[in-house]
Amino acid sequence: MAVKMRLTRLGDKKSPFYRIVVVDARKARDGEYIDKIGHYNPTSQPEEIVIDEAKAKDWLSKGVQPTETVKTLLVRQGVIEKSEKLSAPRTKTRKKK
Repeated sequence: MAVKMRLTRLGDKKSPFYRIVVVDARKARDGEYIDKIGHYNPTSQPEEIVIDEAKAKDWLSKGVQPTETVKTLLVRQGVIEKSEKLSAPRTKTRKKK
């Protein structure tokens, strides 16, 4: 079973609020999740990031793969260290006619 740590969206239209959850990768974005790790509110000033460090480290030690956004949030909170390896940029290449 492929398990990921990712965001689920909550909140009203144009005022998003996210939960950081551990979920089966085949489930829908806002579907059933295994465990809630924390939450993230990008609209408040300053941004509010709350992560249960013990739960996050436990799940990461079990092999859960965080998405790029969640990885950035974990680095900001000091749960994991920033990796020195640079990942390839996510860009779409266009075919020339």
